[in-house]
Amino acid sequence: MAGGTASGGTQGDTYKEARTWLLMPAWVTLVVLVLLPVSLMLVYSFLTKEFRGGVIWEFSFAAYDQFFCDRGLFGDEPCTIEWTYITIFWRSIWQAGLATILSLLIGFPTAYFIATRPANVRPLWVFLITIPYWVNLLIRTVSMRFMLREEGPINNTLMWSGLIDSPLQMINTNFAVQIGLFYSYLPFMVLPIYAAVERYNFSLSEAASDLYASKWTTLRRIILPSVKPGVIAGCILVFVPSLGAFLAPDLLGGAKNFMIGSLIEEQFKGNAGNWPFGAAASMILLTLVLLILLFYARQQARANRGSG
Repeated sequence: MAGGTASGGTQGDTYKEARTWLLMPAWVTLVVLVLLPVSLMLVYSFLTKEFRGGVIWEFSFAAYDQFFCDRGLFGDEPCTIEWTYITIFWRSIWQAGLATILSLLIGFPTAYFIATRPANVRPLWVFLITIPYWVNLLIRTVSMRFMLREEGPINNTLMWSGLIDSPLQMINTNFAVQIGLFYSYLPFMVLPIYAAVERYNFSLSEAASDLYASKWTTLRRIILPSVKPGVIAGCILVFVPSLGAFLAPDLLGGAKNFMIGSLIEEQFKGNAGNWPFGAAASMILLTLVLLILLFYARQQARANRGSG
């Protein structure tokens, strides 16, 4: 026993040293590709815009002041709320939230259907769900623009069926942006929920049925609480990239349907861009995302303490 304990202790020390070295590439990657760029963005958000583009290394809060305050044409008036950028931010939040809700409404039944198929055909269904990700997001968004245009297949089909007399204006609308977000990120909702439903113990549903619980009650009281981690993970995976998306707003929404991702992108284009303002908008967006993730982590910690 003593020898086994000593051997176990030795193995534990060896694995501890190995973990340090094995995690080193991951830490280097996180520092170089995540922490360093975000830190540079934070620094740039406090710099001054250079007239011909770029930045001047003079620290100020002008970029954040521009986002929240309207100081008139010459910038010398008292601060009033700048609703233009706040409206764009709010539009991004509700577009991302609506895309998340639509993805959940479609993704949950899809994931449940796949998870309840015979084990030998489930990989085929998962394969079909992931096929769109074999194609670049830009190409998929452009193809969606082709589908929604006035001479596209959707309008042609509706006119052929007699449901409409003239083509519907779908491009350059909030509806088109929403369809683009939903189409782009739906698999992000399906796959986590599928993984959670696949681990679900279906004997619980059978027990609920034996106790005369309706299907709705079984879904609400047993299935949903059991697969809740997958649902929350899917919602986060859809909401966060939808919040910062810029391809769908640019190609499907037009100038009147700007989202925060499009606003940030515009600030880093060409010599007319405003890098400090783009960096400040990026940091505001990052702060919102971090608050959402921290809220989720806190709720999970409470749930784990309650179950423990």
